[in-house]
Amino acid sequence: MENLATRGTDQFTPDEVALRPRKVHFQWDTAPLHWIPGDPYGSHVVTALNLFLPTAERWFSKLLSDALEHVRDDHLREQIIGFIGQESVHAKTHDRVLVEYLQGHGIDPAPFLDQLEWVAGQYDQRVSKATPQNRRKALASGTHALCVAEHFTGVFGHWALNNSWDDMGVDPTLCDLYRWHAAEEVEHRHVSYNVAKYFGMDYVAQAAAGALVSFAFFAMVFRGTKFLVHADPALPNLGYLRLAWKLHESGKRGTLPTAGYVVRAALRLFRRDYNPVNEGNTAQAVAYLATSPAARAVHG
Repeated sequence: MENLATRGTDQFTPDEVALRPRKVHFQWDTAPLHWIPGDPYGSHVVTALNLFLPTAERWFSKLLSDALEHVRDDHLREQIIGFIGQESVHAKTHDRVLVEYLQGHGIDPAPFLDQLEWVAGQYDQRVSKATPQNRRKALASGTHALCVAEHFTGVFGHWALNNSWDDMGVDPTLCDLYRWHAAEEVEHRHVSYNVAKYFGMDYVAQAAAGALVSFAFFAMVFRGTKFLVHADPALPNLGYLRLAWKLHESGKRGTLPTAGYVVRAALRLFRRDYNPVNEGNTAQAVAYLATSPAARAVHG
């Protein structure tokens, strides 16, 4: 069941939280490939999303590092630096945990990861080839795209903190991995929006980025899911339409967000009063991060 009761009831705003990376430790050796019992397809979607994110997060970090040279607002610079620190830890942790986790189950994710690196590299080439006069403009368009991508990570982060996984007997380590990541996405969900606004994002730019990045985001996650299903010896190699139906069934069971939830989240990007502050609950995210087993394993 999608419990969204906490949306919009923050005890404090995200801007009041000093962002910082957290040390975590995950012991994933015994985690099953189908970590959501009875739902291998739902398991693979969540794994595909989190396999996709490290490449995206390295790009996010590089983009904002480059953008810092144009940011003169001290508070925004502080937010950006905290954001980069968290995203860097996310990328390193998922690279280490998920790659070894999949390899331990006989799946080599390298072909899919190579595709992601190629996609991310296209924008890097555009920025590197830009003249000094056009560099800020190229960075600005990147911040608009980042704003949309982070909208979805925040939306899904909020969903992950309020879903019914605990009642399904999911693997506790992978559940904590994904919820720790989800909580930090909720915690810093405002940063990319603030940066995009600083770089002049108006409604037209927001809507254009919303349409383009929404398509690319879900296409890559769906492609990653198809890759994992194809590589899973326990599953038939379904076509995209049959796979989409399986994911629809997962949404009805509550193991994934429903299609309606995703569509409504995407459409909110096209509202003139859109603000990511309304897409999650900072207090809830901070509370989870204080109790995450992976964080407590490091800090005692």
